[in-house]
Amino acid sequence: MIVLYPTDLSEASAHAADWAAAMARQYHADITALHVVRPITIHEEPLADNEKERLRFEVASRFSVVPDQKREPAILIDTGQPATRILERAASLPADFIVMGTHGAGGFERLVLGSVTEKVLRKATCPVLTVPPRAHATSRLPFERILCAVDFSDCSLAAARFAFSLVEPSAAALTLVHVIEWPWEEPPPPTIEELPPEQGRALAEFRRYCEQSARTRLESLVPDSVRASRTVAVHVRNGKPYVQILQAAADDRTDLIVIGLHGRNPVDMALFGSTTNQIVRQATCPVLTLRQ
Repeated sequence: MIVLYPTDLSEASAHAADWAAAMARQYHADITALHVVRPITIHEEPLADNEKERLRFEVASRFSVVPDQKREPAILIDTGQPATRILERAASLPADFIVMGTHGAGGFERLVLGSVTEKVLRKATCPVLTVPPRAHATSRLPFERILCAVDFSDCSLAAARFAFSLVEPSAAALTLVHVIEWPWEEPPPPTIEELPPEQGRALAEFRRYCEQSARTRLESLVPDSVRASRTVAVHVRNGKPYVQILQAAADDRTDLIVIGLHGRNPVDMALFGSTTNQIVRQATCPVLTLRQ
């Protein structure tokens, strides 16, 4: 197996090297580290040998403090548009995971995921682990608490299977979360007591039915092998999905969020920002996304 670690040599991408090494240890995989040099002109000029060696040394230094790395990472220096080259390398290796840092920090910067990361998330055919800056991270290595968001779509079910594969050989705890999104967000919805009695009772019963159905479906997803070795928590929450998923991650002090990325067609990908993108932008722990 191969973990592809693209780095722009920033502090954010340096922090992601720890997580690339963690994924490599988890799956007994090799690491390929990639740095892409943007061309100064429209023509991609080859780099001088001494510049390539300087960049190789700088990329290699990202792993000098990573413990338990038995094999030296392979280091590639490419020239071109970073997102394009990352995706090409991921396909040609082929990579089993991509691990990359995000740059969001606060204010406006926190709302900008970055064109390179966003393009890779949209188009990568393998799982992508995005890692927030060290200064804003609340996660730990190795994974101790994993949260998987499930909306029962094909991609979220694939994400759940992947989450089970992470916890089964480890001591990590897993929480499955399903969010029921009601048709009102703002202004604040009326309480059940404020509704006409008949409507209030109907709404309360419908909500109980939705929550119990979702909880039963979540529990049915847990393989017997995982159930026998540890308890998997299942939670059903109400509200805006990305808000509730981030809150659940904060409440559980989650080290890793696993989530499926909907669709391959233009309409699905246009909705990328509605849940997954918001989670990747705002999470204080790494987020592993899988496309379906």
